[in-house]
Amino acid sequence: MRRKVSLRTRLLAAAIGVAVIALPAALAEAKTFRWGGQTDPATLDPHATNTAPVLGFLNNVYEGLVRRGKDLQIEGALAESWEPLGAEGWRFHLRQGVKFQGGEDFDAEDVLFSYERASSEDSDVRAWFASVSEVKIIDKYTVDFLTKAPNPLFPDSIANFMILDKGWAEANGAERPSRDQENFARRNSNGTGAFQVQSREVDVRTVLVPFEGWWDTAEHNITEAIFTPISTAATRVAALLSGELDFVEPIPLQDVPRLKNSPGISVLQGVEARVIMLGFEHTGRDLWNSDITGKNPFQDKRVRQAVYQAINMDAIIEKTMRGNAQAAGLLISPAMRGFNADLNTRLAFDPEASKRLLAEAGYADGFRFGLRCPNDRYINDEAICTAITSMLAAVGLDVRLDVVPVRNYWTELRADNFDMYMLGWSPGTFDAEHPIRFLVATPNKEKRLGSWNFGKYSNARIDVLLPALQVELDDKKRQEMIDEVHTIMRDEVAYVPLHVQPLVWAMRDNISVTQRADNFFILRWVNVN
Repeated sequence: MRRKVSLRTRLLAAAIGVAVIALPAALAEAKTFRWGGQTDPATLDPHATNTAPVLGFLNNVYEGLVRRGKDLQIEGALAESWEPLGAEGWRFHLRQGVKFQGGEDFDAEDVLFSYERASSEDSDVRAWFASVSEVKIIDKYTVDFLTKAPNPLFPDSIANFMILDKGWAEANGAERPSRDQENFARRNSNGTGAFQVQSREVDVRTVLVPFEGWWDTAEHNITEAIFTPISTAATRVAALLSGELDFVEPIPLQDVPRLKNSPGISVLQGVEARVIMLGFEHTGRDLWNSDITGKNPFQDKRVRQAVYQAINMDAIIEKTMRGNAQAAGLLISPAMRGFNADLNTRLAFDPEASKRLLAEAGYADGFRFGLRCPNDRYINDEAICTAITSMLAAVGLDVRLDVVPVRNYWTELRADNFDMYMLGWSPGTFDAEHPIRFLVATPNKEKRLGSWNFGKYSNARIDVLLPALQVELDDKKRQEMIDEVHTIMRDEVAYVPLHVQPLVWAMRDNISVTQRADNFFILRWVNVN
């Protein structure tokens, strides 16, 4: 009898070219799908964090009133249909006969409960409901979402709003999200989705199996899906090449040519909707890691512009990204509603201009500050930040780069442990309003604005334009307002847009998947041939 070797041992051995003992063929279930990703979902609670790794993963387990199809268009999920209530809100007609994975019936009480949970102070997704004034149950399968003003984007804005069973959550003490505390929903799940969690070892592996009681027709043919988080890119690639995994993402860009030429391997390349950017500390507090006290140099637009013009994006795209990215001049990509190509221009790379600006601002000799970056969230995130650190050093800025895993990254940013930071943003609504609301609006908990505006950027005119463009039905007038916001952001150098992130997936050639620009990996479209 052959000795069973752990998956982690085999992955590490494959990464360094060591032969391992193969598992018996009988243990390799024909329809088992094994995939690896860069990071483990931080939680199974769908209202605890507003991050793509969590929301993308949980879209396989939980469902909302609506969902996005293969073409990213909104379609019915737990709601069969919906219609506007004039200027007052939206009515949703719920799907009848739906069961949760624990056997409970789905109805309007679960929608109301999930809304109250997701819009609570403990929720990281409460900003999705900033426009909602009230939710009313009309009958067991009809729910009204009443809004403070006309909101034509509302169905799009709740595509990732996931529904929990009220009774299950209350019985297990999970009435509120586990954003800042541990509760049952953090490590356990009970959705209505196509797959349910069979077992979970945090940061080791999660096993999903099809939910036999799912209301929809399955398009997949897998009987078991095993997810393994592997932070080291070389190990992920080695696991794919050795046959330990069927699918991995993201792929190191330098490995794309080799994988394309590897027998039995397919590479799927696209463009994500995500824009990578740098943010600043905009408040008057002392910087987190600086030799300047009593003031914040980044409050001076000239300093922010000096940083911007010191960054050579052409070099980063060519060398660090291997030509697999598009330079960005806005915080939205061409895939978004509200994108204006005429405004999508970057400030020129000009180190001498950066030096002049620093001197004009009173920092001819530069100054020290801390740059926070993740090392396992975006493609080549640490390498990009390392390159930027060198570029800023060339104009006299002493950058102390601090990289941390994404599981700790958001906590550090929310604790103000940064002077400048990296952020990637993919609008959940595929509309320019989304990043304006989350990243640019003056932070306001009561109004649920600016929840990801870590640097606390604020502009009074933008705060006036945002509610106006949220309710404007005339496309031309709305676009004019969006353009004004983007012009203000560019002129004030609120952020430094870097690039639109590429999508690079690799798989064994008997696997078929659907790649969407939001980089959500949807298991219900996976087939093992």
